[in-house]
Amino acid sequence: MARISKAFCVVTLGALAALSGCEKSPARPASAASPLAVHSKSVPSFDEPSARVPNAIVVDFVDGTTHEQVEAVDAKYGVDLEFNSVEGLEDGITLATEVEDVDATLEALRHDPEVEFAEPLMTFTASFTPNDPEYAKQWNLQMIHMPQAWDISRGKGVVVAVIDTGVAYEDRDDFRQVPDLKGVKFVAGYNFVDDSDHANDDHFHGTHVAGTIAQATDNGEGVAGVAFEASIMPIKVLNHFGSGNSADISDAIRWAADHGANVINMSLGGGGHSRVMESAVAYARKKGVTVVAAAGNTAFGRVEYPAAYPGVIAVGAVGPSGARAPYSSYGKQLDLMAPGGDKRQGPSGGILQNTIDRKDVGKSVYEPLQGTSMAAPHVAAVAALLISAGAKTPDEVEQALYAGAHAVGGEAWSEEYGHGLLDAERSLKSLKGALEAEAAPVTPRQEAPAPLETNWGPLFLGSGMLAAVLLTLRRRARPGFLNVLFQPGFLVPFVLSTVGIIFLSRWLGNLSDYAIPIPDWQKIIWGRGRLANPLFYSALLPAGVSLIAIKVKSMRPVVAGLAFGFAGFLGYAVISGAPGLSWLPFTFLARPWLILNTGVALLIARAMLQKDSP
Repeated sequence: MARISKAFCVVTLGALAALSGCEKSPARPASAASPLAVHSKSVPSFDEPSARVPNAIVVDFVDGTTHEQVEAVDAKYGVDLEFNSVEGLEDGITLATEVEDVDATLEALRHDPEVEFAEPLMTFTASFTPNDPEYAKQWNLQMIHMPQAWDISRGKGVVVAVIDTGVAYEDRDDFRQVPDLKGVKFVAGYNFVDDSDHANDDHFHGTHVAGTIAQATDNGEGVAGVAFEASIMPIKVLNHFGSGNSADISDAIRWAADHGANVINMSLGGGGHSRVMESAVAYARKKGVTVVAAAGNTAFGRVEYPAAYPGVIAVGAVGPSGARAPYSSYGKQLDLMAPGGDKRQGPSGGILQNTIDRKDVGKSVYEPLQGTSMAAPHVAAVAALLISAGAKTPDEVEQALYAGAHAVGGEAWSEEYGHGLLDAERSLKSLKGALEAEAAPVTPRQEAPAPLETNWGPLFLGSGMLAAVLLTLRRRARPGFLNVLFQPGFLVPFVLSTVGIIFLSRWLGNLSDYAIPIPDWQKIIWGRGRLANPLFYSALLPAGVSLIAIKVKSMRPVVAGLAFGFAGFLGYAVISGAPGLSWLPFTFLARPWLILNTGVALLIARAMLQKDSP
C-alpha cells in the first residue's frame, strides 16, 4: 500500500502519535542526499553496448527453414544471411556480418513471418575469476555470487570507512602493511584511541574486516576482496584488547561522514543503548552515508547496538550451509544475513583473510575467523558496489540489497534471517532495474498513473460482521439497515478503516500515496517498517472515540463505522496471516492479540448501534 507523507501524519494523527509512544522500529528513516552521495544521474551500462559485434546481426528463422527461403529474405531486405553452423538447417539460426543500418534492418526482419527472432550479435565472456591462489577456499564469495557481480561493479570511486581496531595499511615503526593489502587504495583515517593520524591495527580484527571489503584481488597473492577497487578509510576506535567506548565510536562515525566516507562498517557491538551514538548514526545517514553493523554473537533474539539503531543495516551470519550460524544474534531489527563462518567442522568453515599475527604486529597471517563481525563487511562491500554502479542514497542501497537477498523459508522477512541471504549479483541487477525505470522517458500513458490495486478483503469481512451484529440485536434495539448503511457518518470511517481511499486512486493522481487504511497509518510515524505497531493494530482508537460517544449521541454512527472497519481490518489480518507486531516478546502472540482486539472492536460497534444504548 502507498505510504502517507509525514506532513499528513502531523495534521491527521497528532493525537494518535501521543497515544502510541515511541519505539525502536526496524524501519529505516529516509535520509536527504548529500554531497557525499552525489553520483551521475545516468543509468550505468549493465548491458554494455561494447558487447555488440559491430554491423552484425543474428536472425533465428522458423525451424526447418531452407537455404532457398533464407536467400529469398536476403533479396527482400538487402542482407547476406548465412546459416551459423551445421545446425542451421534444423534450428534456423543465421548470421549477417556486414549490415550497414543494424536497427533498421532488425526492425524490418522482425515483421517477416519466417523470422522468429532478430537481434544484434553479442559477445560474452566468462565471469571474472581472480588469480589469488587461496581464492578457491573463499566459499563465502561464491555464496554471494561475486564472480558474476564483479562483471558489473568492483566498487571504484567509493570510500568505505572501517571503524574498528585499525588496519595494517602502512609500514611505520613496528607496524607493517600486510602483503595482501598492497595495492589497495587508502584514504586518510584517524586513531581515536591515541588521538593520532595513524590508525594502525595492534589487534588483528580490523585488518581482517578491511580485507573482506577490499583485499587486493587478482594480484597473485593470497585471497580476494569483495569491492577491491574501493578505497578504505581506516579508523581506530578499539584498543589492542579489542574494546572501546561510545564517545570514540560516536566521534568516529561523524568524522567518517565529514571526511568523505560513502559507507561505514562497524563490526563491533555489545554495549547498551547510547543516545550519543544513535545521534551520530542519524547524522551520517543524513549526509548520505550507508551504515552497516554486526548484529552480535550472543545467539539470543536481540540485535546488539549499534546495529539495532534506526538507519543501520544490521547483519547476521550464516555458515557454509547457508543456515544461521549458532552464535549469530537475531531479532526484530535484523536486516540481512551474510557469510560469517561456522568452524564447527574445521577451519575451512571460517572466513579467510590476510591479517596481522595476534602476537606480533609486524607479522602477517592468513586466518579463518567466524562471527557477525565477518558477515557485516560483506554487506558493506556490496553497498560499495551498488554506489559505484549508480545508487545515490542509503535508501537506494538498502532497497537493492533487500530486493536481491534470497528469502529463507519463503518469508520476505523474519526475525531469524531478516530479508534473507545477501546476493551481490541479484542486488546489482535489482539496482539496474530501478535506475532504468527512473531514467525511462515519461510517455503520456505514464503521466496518468494506473489505479492502485485495492485489497477488498477487510471491507467485505467488515460488511459481513456488520450484517451478523445487526441480526443479533433485539428488534427494538436494532437500527434500520438502510439508516446505517447510508449514513455518511457511518460509511466514511468504515471505508477509511478497511480500504482507505485507494479505490479513488484513478482520479487522485499523486494523492494516491495517502490511500491506506487507518490501522496502517502507523507507517506515517515509523515509515517502511516490517513490524506493525500493536497500538494501531488494536481496538484502542475506536475505544477512545467511544468515550466521547457516550455523551455525544451524534458520534455513535461514526464510532460504529470506525469499530466495524477496525474489526474487518484486524480480522482479515488474522485470516491472511498475522503480521509481526513490535514489542511482543514472542511472534506467535501476534494472532491472539489481533483476535482479541477484533472481538473488542465488535463489542464497541454493537454497543454503538443499539437504539437504547445509554
